[in-house]
Amino acid sequence: MNKESILIATVALIVGLLGGFLIFSISTAGKAQQLNTAIPAGAGSPTDYMERIAQAEKVVAQDPKNLNAWISLGNDFFDTEQAQKAINAYGKALEIQPNNPNVLTDQGVMFRKVGWYDKALVNFEKANKIDPGHLQSLYNTGIVYAVDMKQPEKATPYWKKYLSLDSNSPTAIQIKSMMEQPGKAAMPPMK
Repeated sequence: MNKESILIATVALIVGLLGGFLIFSISTAGKAQQLNTAIPAGAGSPTDYMERIAQAEKVVAQDPKNLNAWISLGNDFFDTEQAQKAINAYGKALEIQPNNPNVLTDQGVMFRKVGWYDKALVNFEKANKIDPGHLQSLYNTGIVYAVDMKQPEKATPYWKKYLSLDSNSPTAIQIKSMMEQPGKAAMPPMK
């Protein structure tokens, strides 16, 4: 991989994580009171993650229907590269709220991480049906097709739709680059 590809991949990862955090923060702002135990949000040290995971696990043990605790668990497992645990936590959140496009997409990214591309695509498609303007699901559908399945022609309609909704962001610029040079760079998923 050349330096430009590494830089693009790094920027995409940062943009994706920040965008996902912002969207998650906005979508759950009104529901923050559902989490009985305060779980500090945001990135942190491994100790911070372990503490947040332990707190959220206590909450869901006492209140298995606590949507925000399951999402917090999923996000912390996501951020600590524990794909199967993230998949399971997001699955519990989806049992409570099956039409949450952000959770569907995050679980889909974890399905992709473990190589379950078909399951990832199902999640991304469902997220996009629920919210046709859901940028992360459009982006990630394209990534699975172009990067993982080596079928960039199948990525094109999703990325064109993405670009019709957002044509100037760093992610949009990266998508344009991928469309111009299919198969050149392996972009990270966007949470």
